[in-house]
Amino acid sequence: MKLNLPQTVEVFINHVNLHGLRILHLSDLHINKKIKEKTLIELINTCNNLDYDFAVITGDIIDCKVKYIKEKLHILNTLSSKKPVYYISGNHDLVYGLEELKKELSNFIFMDNISKNINFNNNKICIVGLADRFSKFFKIKRDEKKVFNLLKENKATIFISHQPKDYKLAVNSQTDLFLCGHTHGGQIFPFHFFVRLIQPFLAGLFYKNKTAIYVNRGLGTWGIDYRYKADSEITILKLISKSVE
Repeated sequence: MKLNLPQTVEVFINHVNLHGLRILHLSDLHINKKIKEKTLIELINTCNNLDYDFAVITGDIIDCKVKYIKEKLHILNTLSSKKPVYYISGNHDLVYGLEELKKELSNFIFMDNISKNINFNNNKICIVGLADRFSKFFKIKRDEKKVFNLLKENKATIFISHQPKDYKLAVNSQTDLFLCGHTHGGQIFPFHFFVRLIQPFLAGLFYKNKTAIYVNRGLGTWGIDYRYKADSEITILKLISKSVE
């Protein structure tokens, strides 16, 4: 895991209640036995120096069994000492033990198939999470209908899921903001082209109808511990309402 300098991305949204909200978006940490504890401490220190209202981790936190990396997860768990942290499952979390991961991340808020309301500037904002697409292989429910209804019935909404493929749920429900990861931005060029064959978006900011979409390249790696033309990222998303632009 290589930590690059944090970046701030301005995201234009429709709902005025979201104006000024700052979200720390992390994804795909892929914590394994090789990642050093000092790297995670550096990550926490870097994030603690940033200005944001809450953090979101869009899946794939682990890349080995939890029993081998408990101390590292305890370090990650301290991220919530500053602001709330919301997270959802990724396919690697399911493979290596989602229930064990949830026990170690006791300070974080697990969001699969549920919603949480937060107060921002005296306005209600609804965060909705969806279980990963691989859930069915682990006999875990992925409730798209429930999530769609939660998004549809609330006004100022933020939808978090692991894979970009879930963007249609956000667009069809007129969700303000959809956050995801999974792609690693291709990780190693020219695999970018292969990822684009199976995912609708590679990395970065996109707009579809009334929905802003952000695909995070993630922090960790999978397979080969190397990135090329797909830098890792720590991102603050600064929401700007079009009505007060």
